[in-house]
Amino acid sequence: MIINAAAAIENHKQEVNELNVFPVPDGDTGTNMCLTIGAAERALAEMAPGTLGHTADVAAGALLRGARGNSGVILSLLFRGFARRLKDMDSADAMEFAYAMAAGVDSAYKAVMKPAEGTILTVSRLAAGSAASTAETESDIGIVLEQALEAGYIALADTINQNPVLKKAGVIDAGAKGYLYILNGMLKAVRGEEVKRITVAPEADGKADFTQFTAGDIKFVYCTEFMAERKSIKDTNRLRDFLDVRGDSVVVIDDDEMIKVHVHTNDPGAVLTEALTYGPLISVKIENMREQHSETAVGSAGSVTEESAVPEELKEFGTVVVCAGPGIEEVFRNLGADNIITGGQTMNPSTEDILEKINATPSEVVYVLPNNKNIIMAAEQCLPLTVKRVVVIPTRSIPQGISAMLAIDGTAGIEDRAGRMTKAAKCVYTALVTLAARDSVYDGIAIKEGEYLALFEDALVANGPDADMVIDAVASKFCELSPEFITIFTGEGIEEADAASVAKRLASAAPEAEIAVIQGGQPVYHYIISAE
Repeated sequence: MIINAAAAIENHKQEVNELNVFPVPDGDTGTNMCLTIGAAERALAEMAPGTLGHTADVAAGALLRGARGNSGVILSLLFRGFARRLKDMDSADAMEFAYAMAAGVDSAYKAVMKPAEGTILTVSRLAAGSAASTAETESDIGIVLEQALEAGYIALADTINQNPVLKKAGVIDAGAKGYLYILNGMLKAVRGEEVKRITVAPEADGKADFTQFTAGDIKFVYCTEFMAERKSIKDTNRLRDFLDVRGDSVVVIDDDEMIKVHVHTNDPGAVLTEALTYGPLISVKIENMREQHSETAVGSAGSVTEESAVPEELKEFGTVVVCAGPGIEEVFRNLGADNIITGGQTMNPSTEDILEKINATPSEVVYVLPNNKNIIMAAEQCLPLTVKRVVVIPTRSIPQGISAMLAIDGTAGIEDRAGRMTKAAKCVYTALVTLAARDSVYDGIAIKEGEYLALFEDALVANGPDADMVIDAVASKFCELSPEFITIFTGEGIEEADAASVAKRLASAAPEAEIAVIQGGQPVYHYIISAE
């Protein structure tokens, strides 16, 4: 069912992408959902056959770590609740399957701070409701799924009426449609049908290139993973402490009845011996990362705590930043960022990508700056996956992230420091100038592919074939703010003369402002312009 679901969304990802209301590539929904469920497909391909509950758990865990963008995170939450309902089950009848669908919906709604109707949440809820009512009289899971899909398609058609943004654009919700493609792929599997992949090659997963590292860079050789039954009343925090001094990349998940552990260590025997004091081992996987470093070096960075392997100086706190463009990356490095994830528009990093950099940061407290509204949820999913104290600063743009970094107070407490960073980010206004990637209707305005666009705080302020007109619209908005500082980050391929012209137009509109031009080199946006 997972394999079919992954193939179904991959075949239709571009169609789902095209439903995005935003006229600029924004880590498109179809691509994010495809990469997210693709992580589960790969995890299942690597595991030995297991029970229904174990298989669902492995899939859900992989979905969580592979989640990209808001759509991917919500999809992972739907599967996490689903897997928890099926935990320890060898089989499930139609009613249990319907209950599992409902549990997934409940998990997703609880995790979203302000759930909006007319989205994947609405469609998944109504689909699960139909599955539950059908299962009361029908024992065939195929028919239950069929009825869930029927209700889902009716709900999908109504998303255009429930969501004002979709109504303006005249489209249905992209994430909801992607979810129904996934359910349809699962239904075909129940009926014994295989979904053939139409695409020629799989989508690149966007991970960093770790081939630059040699086997000698791996301090802890054995990637050790195991599951153990929870038979002991011993506190699993003691297990975490035990592992912390014997390795890195430690993740301990205590699910009451079962313990899941991942650790990189040089002594897997000692780790497994200690694990047996908590209960019998269910599954064990040990890999020599020096032998397989070209494939598995992605896991070699972690929170090293053994005295002989720690960095020379363990910091009080660290920062992980998401951004793209060599110039922008250099700005964040100069501001003291410990780790940078290359990503943002069109390149939403996964939860696992973010978690890896958190664990590689030499501190027990790590502040994460997503710098994109579509990455915030993926970052927040890291909180329960590491022993570190992770604080996500909800920055929605590069300028907000820079302002947050400038506001860091090394003498403040954890929460106070986070509050100052968040407050500073909110004092920055951001304008984006780019070209429309597709014909669209945004904020009720018709946009043609190839037109210049100016967005101010996510609202469209100008569009048309004339770049100067679009810049003047931005200058007019900034003039209303009477800013003290205006910073222009130029995108890749922008000539100095063009950037100077933009700076001149902004200076004319806001003569009191101090204007700086930085070669950001970012993709997608010709100019990212901030006002403070």
